[in-house]
Amino acid sequence: MGSAASGPEMTASRRIAEIIRARILDGELRPGTRIRQDDLAEELNASRLPVREALRMLESGGLVTLRSNRGAWVSSLDQHDCELSYTMRERLEPLLLAESMGKITADDVNDLRGLQDRIERSEEVEDFLRLDREFHWLSYRHHNARELATIIARLWDTTQHYRRAYSRLAHHDRRWVINSEHRLLIASIEDGDCEMAQRVLETHIGRTRRALRAHPEIFTD
Repeated sequence: MGSAASGPEMTASRRIAEIIRARILDGELRPGTRIRQDDLAEELNASRLPVREALRMLESGGLVTLRSNRGAWVSSLDQHDCELSYTMRERLEPLLLAESMGKITADDVNDLRGLQDRIERSEEVEDFLRLDREFHWLSYRHHNARELATIIARLWDTTQHYRRAYSRLAHHDRRWVINSEHRLLIASIEDGDCEMAQRVLETHIGRTRRALRAHPEIFTD
């Protein structure tokens, strides 16, 4: 059986999926928000078929929840599920970093330093979120582990709202910790010390997991 959409419709579906994904990750569409297919089709000058296919794509990535005969909503996590997602990141991202480290170059290290300089100068939460994500994925750029990277990217996407909410609460108070951990990570990567880099990364992710546990209000707003 073929896909419900093909050719130009599939291209349109991918374009629509990227638009909706960006709105979710940017915070324009919050967890629990109803996504109305007819409104989207009208806004984007598309038929319902590519919109429906786009929502299925986003469901496979965990960003959208489809309910039979009821519609689509932006997916949400409770505190337990979010903490579990961060625990998975603690275990998996050091593996992805190890897959990349053998091919990281001096230019990559300089790029990491440049990004960290920009992180330390950033004042807005949205800038920090964008640069922080770019920083970590730059360190993973040479991996050859597509399935592992896909799982991790999904965990980043589905926890984005809660990372934003926590960053707004503690952005300025905890910046020095984040910056110190990033600098330690860069130093370990530059030294080629994979074991140390993995430990720093695990500690870095675990600290955020524990901080989120201390703010249950993030999951009820």
